[in-house]
Amino acid sequence: MARRAAGETVRAARRPEVRLPVLERHGGGRLEPDGDYDGLDVREADFAGQDGAGARFMDCALTGCALDETSLRRARLLDSVLTGVRGVGTDLAEATLRDVELVDARLGGTQLHGAVLERVLIRGGKIDFLNLRRARLKDVVFEGCVLVEPDFAGARLERVEFAGCALRGADFSTSVLVDVDLRGAAPLEIARGVDRLSGAVISPAQLLDLAPVLAAELGVRVVA
Repeated sequence: MARRAAGETVRAARRPEVRLPVLERHGGGRLEPDGDYDGLDVREADFAGQDGAGARFMDCALTGCALDETSLRRARLLDSVLTGVRGVGTDLAEATLRDVELVDARLGGTQLHGAVLERVLIRGGKIDFLNLRRARLKDVVFEGCVLVEPDFAGARLERVEFAGCALRGADFSTSVLVDVDLRGAAPLEIARGVDRLSGAVISPAQLLDLAPVLAAELGVRVVA
């Protein structure tokens, strides 16, 4: 087992290093189940309600695309950049995201339960009701984004960092945290699962903010 260096509090997440090749402009058309999309530049496409379950996107750039109720269940997104995508109810359950950047997204009710995220950067934007139940996150960075009631219940988070990120009403019930850095989350609001934070690092100020939740979890009454 690797030893920590003296003074090291948490292992940093490894960020994706996406270097896209020269891309071919997407010619339009609907998504197809189990479709293969390689080296495409997709701009302002409306994929609302379409079925791309099991599809593979590799070395792709998706910019300004609409993903309302789009099915990408068990899809694979590899070495790709998604910028300004938007949608409600996007289904990415059991999908694989590896070496992916998600920038300035506006999403709601996104389903990523059972998904695998490895070397993923989520920067900017706002995601409401993100479902990551039983997902596996390794080397994932949430940076400068707003997460409203994200659900990490039953998930495994390893080397996950929240940097300048608003985390509101998070659920960590039955999750496993390893080297999770929450110090950059402001505010840090945990609705459920505060007892699962043993593998996380927080700041002294955050500890004070969480004191009422911790006291309630321990059954401690605080009386003036």
